[in-house]
Amino acid sequence: MARLYALLLLTSCLSAVSSVSVTDIQGSSYLSPLNGQTVQNVTGVVTAKASNGFYILGEKSADIRKSNGLFVFSTSSTVLKSVAVGDFISLGGRVSEFRLASSPNNLFITELESPSNITVLSSNNTVTPVILGRDRSPPTQQFNVLDSGADGFLSVPNNRSLVSTTNATLQPDKFGMDFWESLEGQLVTIPKPFATAFQNNFGEFWVRGDWKVTGKNSRGGLTINFGPGGIPDGNPETIIVGSPLDSTKNPQTAVGVGLTDITGVVHYQFGFFYVLPLTAPKIISTPDPTVPAASFASSKIDFCSVTFGDYNVENMAPTSKHIPDVASHIANLLRTPDIMFLQEIQDNSGPTNDGTVSANVTLSNLVNAIAQISNVTYSFTTIDPVDGQDGGQPGGNIRTAFLYRPEKLKLVGNAPAGGALDATQVSGHFLNPQLSLNPGRIDPLNPVWNATRKPLVAHWTTKLGANLFTINLHLSSKGGSSSTQGDARPPVNSPIDARTGQVTSVATFVKAILAKNPLANIVVAGDFNEYIQTRSVYQPLTKLLTDIDEVAKIPVEERYSYVFDQNSQQLDHALVSDAIKLRGAKFEHIHVNNWSPSLSVRISDHDPSVGRIRIC
Repeated sequence: MARLYALLLLTSCLSAVSSVSVTDIQGSSYLSPLNGQTVQNVTGVVTAKASNGFYILGEKSADIRKSNGLFVFSTSSTVLKSVAVGDFISLGGRVSEFRLASSPNNLFITELESPSNITVLSSNNTVTPVILGRDRSPPTQQFNVLDSGADGFLSVPNNRSLVSTTNATLQPDKFGMDFWESLEGQLVTIPKPFATAFQNNFGEFWVRGDWKVTGKNSRGGLTINFGPGGIPDGNPETIIVGSPLDSTKNPQTAVGVGLTDITGVVHYQFGFFYVLPLTAPKIISTPDPTVPAASFASSKIDFCSVTFGDYNVENMAPTSKHIPDVASHIANLLRTPDIMFLQEIQDNSGPTNDGTVSANVTLSNLVNAIAQISNVTYSFTTIDPVDGQDGGQPGGNIRTAFLYRPEKLKLVGNAPAGGALDATQVSGHFLNPQLSLNPGRIDPLNPVWNATRKPLVAHWTTKLGANLFTINLHLSSKGGSSSTQGDARPPVNSPIDARTGQVTSVATFVKAILAKNPLANIVVAGDFNEYIQTRSVYQPLTKLLTDIDEVAKIPVEERYSYVFDQNSQQLDHALVSDAIKLRGAKFEHIHVNNWSPSLSVRISDHDPSVGRIRIC
């Protein structure tokens, strides 16, 4: 099959250049200064072989920006058989910058293609790898100089510039992408690696090594947080470990799993910098599998205290095998909160696309499963969507829903429930806001909610007459986003405009409640599909409400509910009004899924969380 590739030609000159070094080819920027030129008498020791070429290591330069490693591309069996690891060789070839035509947001790989005049000068040479953390250490906060803006790599607008177009001079002591680029093609060792995530579908996994890191949580992963200067820290000091070059199989990893040292070559592919190991590492330690339950529970006698849980239950249909597990999590780990914010409840036919929109069977099955293992029988409320209009798995009609304990809370009963396209409004008198529809949807005809879940709002009261407003969110997913180490800077965060509009819509509604009663008890919670560090998205809402993690003083490293790529991260949030903030709150993330020993036994891709607030 023909190889798909793109070449950047910096010059039309194709004349041969004699006796250049590997560092001359790599240069001090992302793209080679010799791109497109034919070179001769390049020397280096073969450090590793792949199915489509081999890597060589030339003389080291005093300039740390210039890698002395290089990938030599060839699918010729004759060429591949002509060299062995440890051979010191001389060769010629054409310098090229390669990336797959189907992956335009990838960075280019500097390589030598069409190798010729290969001469083995000596054999059985020993190569000493760069020991990361000792010889060179990666920066820990910023990815790239082009991620300008107060929110760093999360700044808006996205995709303002391209690494390949700007071709900035590398600053490997300051920027993570520059650091890994300055080691492109080199043989490195990752000492004392720990996995920061599960393996992906290709058996690849992210690690941190024995070097300075930031955001390290108690499990051993790295959490997105704010670094020095208030710039979001996406943990560029991590690296993904690819498929071993000797065709051995990587182990199955989980957050906090310790491994033997990994030696391999630095390469770029699929949107990220990789270390391709010479052979697969072995697991030498695993974290404690125990997941502690919440330290607090609902009170039968304190009607001023309300506990609430939040859980994206990942495409729950009536026949889903994970219903008993989710029921167990709610009953035993979240300790049957007074109210549950649920996301991704599917209709009664699940993913079958037959026009069904009701989810009463799905919710009843979950309620019954909880009742079987506890003394709590929940009631539930939701609003059925218009068929096929709320996104998610085709046919599933996912929606948000509330479970609630009727002995503790009841819906304020002076308003009917709304329909899929009905917008509930804030009515009532000063200090006594009411909903025109209860429960209701917020602004469902606003285009920002097209093809995504509309927010569900409910007005509750206790036996003592205390009132609580809850808003359950599931904002647009990040589908279509680019990688954190791609060409577009800042990375594409799709669809950030939609999520910004969605948050603004919710903030407008919250503002209307507070206009009626500045001391109203309000909780906005759910799956926001966005980091709180993307401040531009949250700004309309954080002017009015406070992140409950802040209220409960959760350490910043422990604020996560999701693990993806290199990061522990928080997509699920709860924000509370000033009346709740001033009384104080408890809040805990229950890592029952992202502390799983393997990806295959994880019940949902999200962790649940649980909080306790006072509303009177």
